[in-house]
Order: sequence, then structure tokens, then C-alpha cells
Amino acid sequence: MSEENQLTDAEDLQERLAEVQTLLARHKLVEEIVHRQEGPRHDLVEGIVHKQHLQELQQKLEPMHPADVAYILEALPPDERLIVWDLVKAEHDGEILLEVSDAVRESLIESMARNELVAAAETLDADELADLAPDLPQGVIDDVFRSLPAEEREHLRAAMSYPEDSVGSIMDFDMVTVREDVTLEVVLRYLRRFDELPDHTDQLFVVDRDEHLKGVLPLNILLVNEVEVEVGSLMHTEFVEFEPDDDAEDAAKAFERYDLVSAPVVDADGKLLGRVTVNDVVDFIREEAEQEQLANAGLAEEEDIFASVWDSVRNRWAWLAVNLVTAFVASRVIGAFEDSIEKLVALAALMPIVAGIGGNSGNQTITMIVRAIAMGQVQPDAMRRLLRKELGVASINGLIWGGLLGVAAWWLYGSYQLGLVMTAAMTLNLLLAALAGVGIPLMRQKFGADPAIGGSVMITALTDSGGFFIFLGLATLFLM
Repeated sequence: MSEENQLTDAEDLQERLAEVQTLLARHKLVEEIVHRQEGPRHDLVEGIVHKQHLQELQQKLEPMHPADVAYILEALPPDERLIVWDLVKAEHDGEILLEVSDAVRESLIESMARNELVAAAETLDADELADLAPDLPQGVIDDVFRSLPAEEREHLRAAMSYPEDSVGSIMDFDMVTVREDVTLEVVLRYLRRFDELPDHTDQLFVVDRDEHLKGVLPLNILLVNEVEVEVGSLMHTEFVEFEPDDDAEDAAKAFERYDLVSAPVVDADGKLLGRVTVNDVVDFIREEAEQEQLANAGLAEEEDIFASVWDSVRNRWAWLAVNLVTAFVASRVIGAFEDSIEKLVALAALMPIVAGIGGNSGNQTITMIVRAIAMGQVQPDAMRRLLRKELGVASINGLIWGGLLGVAAWWLYGSYQLGLVMTAAMTLNLLLAALAGVGIPLMRQKFGADPAIGGSVMITALTDSGGFFIFLGLATLFLM
């Protein structure tokens, strides 16, 4: 890909975005000025000015890579976004729709006519079309399906049939296969017939007449050996392969572990179905990371930053409701000890420290456990061993930092008893945080739920309420 088509630096991309925004602002300003003026040729002048600005804007967009256009579209408010979208070349519509976020894609699709959607979908490969299909109207899918050749139609049907987050859902059907009984010279002549090899082709797949996978032939081996040697004598028979129902997350770990560029996908009988490439894996990892970030923040789905107020409210209300309940519980815990707080005002100043440190420690623990689960390093039966370790860490931290805070409380308020209560409360709340930090994600994993979703919210709620209860309870018991 040429340098003019792909921006290699984030600063360049920001400059392009700024240029587009400047042109849009100028276009809007001049349109308003011309529109306010009156004259015999007002409509003609307005039309000429309109076309000049849009042409200049289109010239900025034409050399840009679809991914960069997608970035610019996401950074623009809806009215300006649609102006830019109308100027994009039609042959790039499908690629750009794949690159933009789900929320922005929905708004772009709503602005397109049915024939435009069909034309955009027809430019995509079967695996790419399967990714886009859930967002397209059923009528568009039917039209595209009827227009495809029989082989691509079967590929599309297969891609859409696999479960989400499976290897089949990220599988690519574009690959090069050869037979084991041909020479390298024949293979090289065959490859020269291609205009270009499929992206991320680092190996050829060796199959028999029934398309059963026999081995792989890396390109570096193909290029450095004598042309009269047969493929069968050079192919690798030990290689990483997947089945379409395998977990895509496991495939991503294998790609990272073995530094793979591509890997074959076969059915239960060993018949070659397609391949997984590193770009598919990277896209999957990025999407999973984004979903996890949203889930940790209590968002149900990715949100267009320029979405309507109501759409944003609907996306955010669920975990806000949970937070409201937990905050109310924490307030009632404090309310139960109002008499103690009235008698010893220092408690009001010190209790947020106990809760805050506990929440921070719990979030550290749960982040570490969730990451280990995602890396496949932790199984549910490891809970007891992990609990012992984290409880030990919490005990030491509680005694050290709780002791320091206890000394500070003694020095500030002149009560060694208050210092002892502070130390004990800090230690107990850190133990509670460790227990929750290990238990919550592992229990969610055991019952088939996503360990990452809502963990931070639950930890904070537990350590806040628990920290207030422990500190105020000990203070009431030993100081009043």
C-alpha cells in the first residue's frame, strides 16, 4: 500500500481530521453567507459555491485509507458525518462500514438507500460480509445472497452459521492450496497466475483431491529449494490447526504463543475449510478488549459519542441503577452508627480512608485475576490456593499500612485506642477485598458468566459498605 493511501503516524491522521473539520466549518459558514444574500442569480451562485467546497473536501478524502476515513467519520457529529459519507467513493463503502464502530455503522446504514447497501455489500468477501450482515436489513442480505456465485454463497452461509466468538466466525476463505505430488516449479508457475496473493499468505496449504489437509508449505521453504523437488518432501506435517467451533480466544492465545501469521481451519474429518490470519486475530482481540472496557464501566454497548441523549441514557442506566442501590446500602450502614459519629467526629473523617484503600486493593486483585483467567492461567478449582495467597498479601498490607494510619490517627486525635481500631479495620477490610477480588471473577467463571463484567462495581460496593460497617462497628464496640 502506498504512503499516500495509508497514514503511518497518528499526528498525520489528526492533521487530516483537522483539515476536514476546517473545510466543513468553512463550507457551513460560506453557505450561510451566500444563503442570506439576495440577487437574480442567487441559486446559481449558491450551487457553484456548494460544489467547490465539496469538491475540495472530496479531494482530501480520496487518497485516504478506509480505516482512516472511518476514524474521521467517528470524530464528526452526525450532520457533518453524513456530508463526508456522501463524498466517499462508492467502492469503499463496504470497507469503511466494516471499520467504523457499531454505533456509527448503524447511523450510516440508516442514511443509505437499499441499492447503495447492496452495492457496498457486494464488494466484500464472504467472511467480511458475515461480519456486516447482522447490521444490514434482511432484504439487502437476500439481494446480496442471490447475486453471489454458488461457491461464495456457500462460504457466506457457512460463515454466518458459526457461533459468535468462534474460530469459524473469524475464518477467511481466501487461501492458496497445492497438491503434494507436484514440483516446486509447478507451484511457482501457479502462483504467478495470481494478480496478488491473499493478504498475510506466509504458507500454502497442501491438500489431496478431496480437500483434506495433508500439510503446509511455508513460502520461505518454497523460495530457497530447487524447483524440481516435490512439495510432499518439503511440506510440514506438524502444524497448528483449528476447527471452526473452537473458541476464538483460544486461537488468539495460540497465535501469540507460537508467533503465527496464519493457520488452517479444518472440519472433524480433516477437510480444509479456510484459514485464520493474524489480522483477524488482532481485530478480535481489539474488539474483546473494547467490550471488556465498556463492561467494566457499566456500559451495555459501544456508544457513539455524538449519540442522542436518549440513546446514551438507555445505554448507561443499568449499572447506574446498581450503583444507586449499593450507594443507598452504604448510606444506611453509616446511618446505623449516627450516634457513634456524633460522639466521636473523627470517625467521619477517617472512615472514607478505610473504604477507599479497601476498594483500591480489591480492584488490584480482581484485575489480576480477570487477566489471568483471560490468559488461561487460572481455573475455577484454583480458588483455594489463590485465596490463601491473596489473604496473606492483604494481611501484611493491612498490618503495615493500617499500622501507619493507626499511628497517624493516634497523633492527630490523641487516642491510641482509635489508632488500634483504625489498624484493625484497615486489615479486615483488605481481607474482605481480597476475598471478593478472588471470589467474584472465579464464581462468575464457574457459572458461565463473563468474569470481567461489573467486577469493579461490585468490589467498590462491597468494600465501601463493608469498610464503613467494620470501622464504625469496631469504634462503637471499643470506643463508646
